[in-house]
Amino acid sequence: MAPRALRPFAHRDYRILLIAMAISVFAHGMWAVAMVYQVKHLGGGPAQLSVVATATSLGLLGFVLIGGITADRVSCRKIIIAVEVVSLTVMSTLSILALTGSIQLWHLAVAGFIQGAGAAFFFPAYSALLPRILPAEDLLAANGMEGMFRPVLQQAAGPAIAGVLVASFAPSMAIVGIAACHLVAFVVLNLLGHHRAYDAHLNPDQKRPSVLADLREAVGYTLGTPWLLWTLLFAVVAVLSFIGPIEVLLPFIVEDQLNGNAKTFGFMLAAFGIGSALGSMVTASLPLPRRYLTFMMAFWAFGTIPLALIGLTRSPWQLAALLVVVGITGGLGQVIWGTLLQRRVPTHMLGRVSSLDFFVSLALMPVSMALAGPLGAIMPLWIIFVVAGVASPVIGVLAWLAGRMYRDEIDHPLDRVDAPQQADA
Repeated sequence: MAPRALRPFAHRDYRILLIAMAISVFAHGMWAVAMVYQVKHLGGGPAQLSVVATATSLGLLGFVLIGGITADRVSCRKIIIAVEVVSLTVMSTLSILALTGSIQLWHLAVAGFIQGAGAAFFFPAYSALLPRILPAEDLLAANGMEGMFRPVLQQAAGPAIAGVLVASFAPSMAIVGIAACHLVAFVVLNLLGHHRAYDAHLNPDQKRPSVLADLREAVGYTLGTPWLLWTLLFAVVAVLSFIGPIEVLLPFIVEDQLNGNAKTFGFMLAAFGIGSALGSMVTASLPLPRRYLTFMMAFWAFGTIPLALIGLTRSPWQLAALLVVVGITGGLGQVIWGTLLQRRVPTHMLGRVSSLDFFVSLALMPVSMALAGPLGAIMPLWIIFVVAGVASPVIGVLAWLAGRMYRDEIDHPLDRVDAPQQADA
């Protein structure tokens, strides 16, 4: 019998989907570096870079709810193929502009916006398609594989390869590489089987409700499902408390406290990503815990405690070790969460609920980043990291109690194979 983590690979269409997802994620990792150096190549500075980065974020946040609704109304297979077609077209056009010296800042902003919007359509469709390809008992392993590949490719391999292309040739060559990735992903996705389950959402004689009705149904389901609602509320507070310190203030910890530089900071981000990949891999190799909600909340909530110790670190290795732990626990919780959505949310609204999760989780990320800088200017950084480290455990316990997760996971066991539930208490 194959190891648990490898069982999804027995399914041909899963192998195709995973390869395409990995290539697409790799391309997004390349874009993070290509975008920066193409802006610099045009003579831009932080303000110009912020324009392009903000455009990418706006594309993601602006379309993620629409992407979820679309995933529940249109063929998920066709959506992800269409996203690759659009990405290929945009990046090929951008490559030509860059190679001919005709590229301008607004071209990059538009491309970033479309890249973000593409992700907003791609990942809800991917999440909704996966349980149509795999049996329920293989979803945990599949989500673990995604959780392992995503940080490695998007945070490490993609940026590294793009950096090599920029350093060896020019930023334009990195953009050419991104276009090539989308071409390969498009070719791979066209190998997916044309099964009715990948495309069908309603019976032929069933009338499709309006878009607003679809959204109301998903929001109503979320508000009426305690474990789902309170997990999302926890995520909002958690993101607000620790994303800003990590993204904005950690470089100053590296420089002022550890006498490090940009290379050291890159090493810290890599440690976080490696931890996330390890946590995902471990989860993929094990069965879903019977107390799955308790485990998930414990990993997420108490996994941020190492952040409270950042002020005590005196070497890069100590800081890296703390970030590895945060990454591992985050990866463990994320794989369980993705599996719960696919196992417990009704199939016909999985795309919408996934996009709501995506939207809520990211909504306060810009606020967290905006607050971190001013707070860092008026108080010691170690205090901010202590707050970031202890806020999640407190809110996590409250969410676990308020959502009655300790009872819900017993009333809805997932240690047996069953279809996604059509109603939750």
